[in-house]
Amino acid sequence: MSQIDELQRRITAAMERIGQGLDGMQAAPAQADAGELDALKQTLEEEKLANAQLQERVNALHQKLEAGTSNAAQHFEAQSAASTKLDAELGRLRRANLQLRTSNKELREANEAGVGEPHLINKAMLAELEALRATRSADAAEAEAVMGALAPLIEAAASQQEEDA
Repeated sequence: MSQIDELQRRITAAMERIGQGLDGMQAAPAQADAGELDALKQTLEEEKLANAQLQERVNALHQKLEAGTSNAAQHFEAQSAASTKLDAELGRLRRANLQLRTSNKELREANEAGVGEPHLINKAMLAELEALRATRSADAAEAEAVMGALAPLIEAAASQQEEDA
């Protein structure tokens, strides 16, 4: 029982100290210097403004990053399509050249045998024409792939010049 009385006395004393502390805290703002309070409010407003400006910058950077990512994805897709087309054209060129070599071999063998076969000459001419067409298509696909790779670099250089001017 004596422990309960002792604990009650200690709790009461602690509550009185808390009450005195709260009274002191409530009196402190009233005693604060009005000029200091105004300066603190001004500083707070300046920090809020700086924070808002930084948040706007962060948002602008996020938008720029998203636009750059989107452009990079589009560029990658375009380059992938150009590479696929170039690979197809190079395959066509390889097949046409193989056909041309085969036709020329048959034509040489026919000439060596002394047999002039007109259908072999026609076949060789058609193979040569196909090889020329395939070469032209492969060259065009390669040029397109190179232009596709250079276009973003040219655009970046042009925008850099505009920013510098």
